Amino acid sequence: MASRAGVGKTTIYRWYNSKEELVADAIESLRQDVVLPETGNLWKDIDALIESAAQITLNPLGRQTVASIVSTASNHPRFAEIYWTKYLQPRRQAFSIVLERAKKRGEIQADIDPNLVFDTISGIMLYTLIFPPANESWETYIRRVLTFLLRS
Repeated sequence: MASRAGVGKTTIYRWYNSKEELVADAIESLRQDVVLPETGNLWKDIDALIESAAQITLNPLGRQTVASIVSTASNHPRFAEIYWTKYLQPRRQAFSIVLERAKKRGEIQADIDPNLVFDTISGIMLYTLIFPPANESWETYIRRVLTFLLRS
């Protein structure tokens, strides 16, 4: 990175406390803003969230980035913490807002835990990036899983 910028490594590290912070900042600069749809209908909101996730991850660069993030986070706790704070937590909060609105409209049960649903679907999304659904699109599969989770 330093050579591409035409500066020495010390210049780069002057701005960052660690390599993990540098990588997290690089990922932050590439990411899209958090999507917080408000259509007035849970499933339209869910479809917007799925579409946003698909645009980010369902391409070679997206898959490679996700693999790199998982690999780095599993070996570098500081990176995992930064990635959680800067990237995952805002998306988890947005998802929670979407589900809380749906609860108020009576579209889902009041006792559904938005964080548990987000964590579950995030794991399934990672799994399906490696092992894509055989008989349906990624988006259709994710929507079907969410339907199961939210109607159970």
